[in-house]
Amino acid sequence: MNSGKAMHRQLALGFTLRDNTSFTTFAMGDNKQLVNDLKRSVAGNSEQFIYLWGGTGAGKTHLLQAACQHASEIGQSALYLPLRDAEAFGPEILQDLENLDLLCIDDIDAIAGNSTWEEALFHLYNRLRDGRTRLITTAGYSPLTLPLKLPDLRSRLSWGLSYQIAVLNDTEKRTLLINECQRRGLTLSTETADYILRHTSRDVGSLKELIEQLDKASLAAQRRLTIPFIKAVLQER
Repeated sequence: MNSGKAMHRQLALGFTLRDNTSFTTFAMGDNKQLVNDLKRSVAGNSEQFIYLWGGTGAGKTHLLQAACQHASEIGQSALYLPLRDAEAFGPEILQDLENLDLLCIDDIDAIAGNSTWEEALFHLYNRLRDGRTRLITTAGYSPLTLPLKLPDLRSRLSWGLSYQIAVLNDTEKRTLLINECQRRGLTLSTETADYILRHTSRDVGSLKELIEQLDKASLAAQRRLTIPFIKAVLQER
């Protein structure tokens, strides 16, 4: 499957990559080694299999889509497949993926306990093992604690590298908020960033969604990002 066919299949299934998902826009924190290994894997210079795990908002989807973007930039074929949408298609989607350069499968825990899906994923690992396709997967749990029915799949998920995505501390989250605003041409003071952290969900995904909402609200109202303005926006939510 060449790069064009991979992208056609992805778009046909409705799996589009976000424009701003790159390794550069990922809030790094203590994940520098993880990101470096992802880059090396995409380039074919590291482990063939990488498993990432972490809670909601940890950045799993961002990292997978960033890996696909990076692969595209260096002329490789890549496919992003979110298993949280598994009900929209069947396990047969895992067939004929052996000629890709990179395959990124998001949310494996979404199919945990489904024997048909687990077996299909197990056979995919076996097909990829002797090939060149790199596989990056994510889940909300480590391979050891996933509620799987198939023990052999658990062993496959443990192949290669396994990383728990490190969460950001408060200082890093504050920097994330300020930088996200700067990227959008907005100014956010340290005091205002701290107010946001005290009054909203603190996971990275929720914080980025909030900045997007504040950007739109600020543009519509022609207002700066002051604490009173943000407080009003939060109350409307």
